[in-house]
This record gives sequence, structure tokens and C-alpha cells, in this order.
Amino acid sequence: MSHNAISIRNLRKTYAGNRKTSPKEALKGVDLDVPAGSIFGLLGPNGAGKSTLINILAGLVTKSSGQVEIWGFNQDVNPRQSRAAIGVMPQELNLDPFFTPRGALDVQAGLYGVPKAQRRTEEILKIVGLDDKAEAYARTLSGGMRRRLLLGKALVHTPQVLVLDEPTAGVDIELRQMLWRNVRQLNQDGMTIILTTHYLEEAQEMCDEIAIINHGQKITQDKTENLLARLDAKTLLVTPAAPADKELSLPAGVTLSKRGEILALSYRKGQISVEDLLSAVHEAGVSIRDVATEEPDLEDVFLELTSTPS
Repeated sequence: MSHNAISIRNLRKTYAGNRKTSPKEALKGVDLDVPAGSIFGLLGPNGAGKSTLINILAGLVTKSSGQVEIWGFNQDVNPRQSRAAIGVMPQELNLDPFFTPRGALDVQAGLYGVPKAQRRTEEILKIVGLDDKAEAYARTLSGGMRRRLLLGKALVHTPQVLVLDEPTAGVDIELRQMLWRNVRQLNQDGMTIILTTHYLEEAQEMCDEIAIINHGQKITQDKTENLLARLDAKTLLVTPAAPADKELSLPAGVTLSKRGEILALSYRKGQISVEDLLSAVHEAGVSIRDVATEEPDLEDVFLELTSTPS
């Protein structure tokens, strides 16, 4: 097998229009490689094409053209093997209310053709923290417990690749922490994880590599630390010993904003030094009580890359 868990080439999807709407090109020739064994972030604004791409991987949407390989299996040549290599935890809570967690996992395993002797129902119930709710009807479970069950259903056939589509949307902190503990453990055990999320701080903390798509096209893909390093921006946070009433004469390219009593000086690291900024503050007669720096985060990178029109 290649070193990529998923390999996508020139993937296109156009949804047919009707009398009232024109055809919509959701994916416009996307190329994407997901390294095996990674936690991979797939990010983009609403309507960027993420859901279409995921649904194509899951076999729920038929692509218009292009090539998709999952765990080395071409989706057109080996559809069953490629489908068996991936598990998807969807964003929607699509559960049968009259199944218990144990029953839902057994039925899902049966749909994937997992023999009874090889099913991991009890193990998965423990992994997702539902072993004490194994016989409760799904309709009686809380929203967080239903999300856990969706994760369990995605694991029944022991896939090599797990897709988590907005897994923490609307869940509490405790469930979020439990989910990430489970995801890290699955990844340590060799599973490749693909994560979509609007919580960019989660992607920054969890993902080894990130791709950003917008308007149906991939606009960047890189290691997380490399994406963060792309922005040359930095902010110097100065806390004055006394309120700073006098206007500061700042070097060109520096912008000043106030966060309460704190002076936030934003600048480009390649153009201006911290020493120059501190000199400007001192020359304005400001006595400094504390100084800190603030680096750009993934949200800054995301906004810069997706704010341009298509």
C-alpha cells in the first residue's frame, strides 16, 4: 500500500439543476493526499465542498469525475474494499430511536458483513462510554450519548480510516474531552483520522496536517506548524504601569489597539523589531509594567486564506 491512507485526483462533483436552479459545481478538480497514520484536518467555510467530499468518500454521493483511492483501493475498481476501509461519524444524529446501543452496533456490524464471532460490540460500548446504557433505547439517550453511539457505529468494522464530521458541534466540555481522548488512542493504535470542525482551536491542537478548501477547490495543504508560520504577523502586548494618555508615535506598518488598559501593537516580524516598538513606547513616556507577545493562530491563517473571493 502507498504511504497515503486516501489519495484523491481531479475530483469533481456537479449537482444537476432544475427549472429554478442552475447546475452547481461543488468540487472543482480537487487533489488531496491524506498521510496514513495522521490526524488530518479538512477545513473550509460553509458551502466550501467538505460535506460533498466526505459523502463521496463514504459512498453516499457519486462523483462526476476523478479518482479516489482509500487505503490503496480504487473506489471504481474495488468499491466494496474501499468502502470497508473507511468509517464515518456523521454530523447528523441519524439513529433509529427503537434500537438500543448494543442492537444498533450489532445491526451495523451485520451490514458490513462482520461475522458474529468477530464483532467487537462490548469493546466498542466501553470505548465510547455506553456500556452502562447498552440496553437503553436510543430515543432515551442524551444528545451527547447519541454522538458517542454514532462514533461506535463508525468503528464496528474496524476501519483503517475514520472520518469525524463536526464531532463536537453542540456538545459539552466533558464529552469533547472524552472524544478527543478516544481519538488520540485510536490514532496511536494506527487508525488514520480525518477531522472536519468549525472549532479551529481543536484542529490546531489535534491535527498533524491540514487542508483548507473553499469554493470547491483546495487552496492549501501543509503541516499545521507550517501553516501557522505562514503569517508574519505578531502582536506585542504592553501593560502600562499607569494609564497611557499620550498618543504613541509608532513606526510605519504598526497598528495600535487597546484591550482595556493593555496596548496591543500589531506588526510584521520581518519588517520591525521588538526593540523598535519598545523604544517608541518609552519615548512616549509610558512606564511599562508587563510585556507579552501574541502569535497568530489557525483562525488567523484560515481567515486570510478564505477571505478572498472565488
